[in-house]
Amino acid sequence: MPDFSELKRHFAATADRPILELFDDPARASDFSVSLGDMRLDYSKTNIDAAGRDMLLALAEAAGLRARAEAMFSGEKVNQTEGRAVLHTALRNLDGKVLVDGADVMPNVRDTLTRMETFADALRTGQFTGQGGAITDVVNIGIGGSDLGPVMVTVALAPYHDGPRVHFVSNIDGAHIHDVLQELDPETTLVIVASKTFSTIETMTNAETARAWMATAVSDPAAQFVALSSAVDKTAAFGIADERVFGFEDWVGGRYSVWGPIGLSVMLAIGPFNFRAFLDGAAAMDQHFRTADFAQNMPVLLALVGIWHAQVQGHASRAVLPYDQRLLRLPAYLQQLEMESNGKRVAMDGTDLPYDSGPLVWGEPGTNGQHAFYQLIHQGTRVVPCEFLLAAQGHELDLVHQHRLLIANCLAQSEALLRGRSLETARAMMEAKGLKGAELERQARHRVFPGNRPSTTLVYQQLTPHMLGQIVALYEHRVFVEGVILDINSFDQWGVELGKELAVALQPILEGTAGSEDKDGSTRALLEYVMAR
Repeated sequence: MPDFSELKRHFAATADRPILELFDDPARASDFSVSLGDMRLDYSKTNIDAAGRDMLLALAEAAGLRARAEAMFSGEKVNQTEGRAVLHTALRNLDGKVLVDGADVMPNVRDTLTRMETFADALRTGQFTGQGGAITDVVNIGIGGSDLGPVMVTVALAPYHDGPRVHFVSNIDGAHIHDVLQELDPETTLVIVASKTFSTIETMTNAETARAWMATAVSDPAAQFVALSSAVDKTAAFGIADERVFGFEDWVGGRYSVWGPIGLSVMLAIGPFNFRAFLDGAAAMDQHFRTADFAQNMPVLLALVGIWHAQVQGHASRAVLPYDQRLLRLPAYLQQLEMESNGKRVAMDGTDLPYDSGPLVWGEPGTNGQHAFYQLIHQGTRVVPCEFLLAAQGHELDLVHQHRLLIANCLAQSEALLRGRSLETARAMMEAKGLKGAELERQARHRVFPGNRPSTTLVYQQLTPHMLGQIVALYEHRVFVEGVILDINSFDQWGVELGKELAVALQPILEGTAGSEDKDGSTRALLEYVMAR
């Protein structure tokens, strides 16, 4: 397990030093930034100095990070609790061999990608049609990683959409699928059912609803269904032809799966060429992570900043603030990626962790968040480290003036968190407004910004498919690095199981075929209240 004692002593010794003081060194910004192509990560607005960074880098070395990363890339079974390899990286690095249990998995990866591209081309050019003509709409039914990744990427790459309209259904709440389907024509709609096991309750319930809806207008509903699943017996029983089933192996975790068949909805929207660019961007980040020195390694440094804030300084949450409206769904995507991966309570050997694991991750796009929760970030009693994301260029050439305002707001917020506003400055402001005495003092204190609040800023040229691939892979590897340092398994998710099991047990009670005697008093009372209505 990691030893944070030296880092905590260093933090205690420097805790009273303002971050702004570190900029007395004119090279601070450049020394605490790292670049990859048209992407730059600036972590200079944190209270990490050169000595602290060296200690953090030593922590990564002590954890055996390089060897653990190679083990993952090479197909070793690094997911020890499930006995599985972790090879989402193989879905985007299509050269060479990757062996799992002595067999090269890459021929099947390449074949599946080619099949996806062939199908996408056929649908996008009108060769594959619905029973009422060319497919105009695609509905992706999935949940968790089968939804969050495709939704995030599809929304992010809206400027590249030149295929059918793509919609997403995830929630078991019937309102979700009702609201999506009521706007569509079943004769020209394709339904994608995304479930590795083809047994996820939410997904299969929605799939049955979609099939019944389709049957109201077409003679062969299953002909307009595609399955993203490895359970070919179940997909066949559902009526989906094998040529419209795209499978993937158990070494692709749900929250890491958008690079393969789970990304079919993305490919249908943006086309195979742009989807390949998305994969290429991720592969570029993979190569950087795998080969760059830790001191210049973007995922490693971003992870170490996270360790400093969460485990050393004790901050319980982190805000992800994309100043890019099309990254609207990135915070939700990262919630699953980070919190499902590193929200654990035991170490790899099963013993209780003696330190906090991953933080709460949350956020909204700027500038919307400024008018919602930035009040707490700037003046609240809890420090929330912030991660800003910003495109240097937008896609709307006729709205350059608005993009400049967006940039100004992003940089202003990070500067405000750093600088704050002193009581003396606030007093001068109130005095200039004519206030005096006790009222001046009272009003001035409300206008003080403590400042000294840490943030990082990720700046990229433009949100292209290639760039988005780099960004997503950056965060994937960041999660891996933090998991290695914290000595936890970032690739299982046992925490999602208990609630699902209890939900299955509650169903007979709600149907009136079982009693609630074994339930606690609160759950029993809630059941009685709901069932009485």
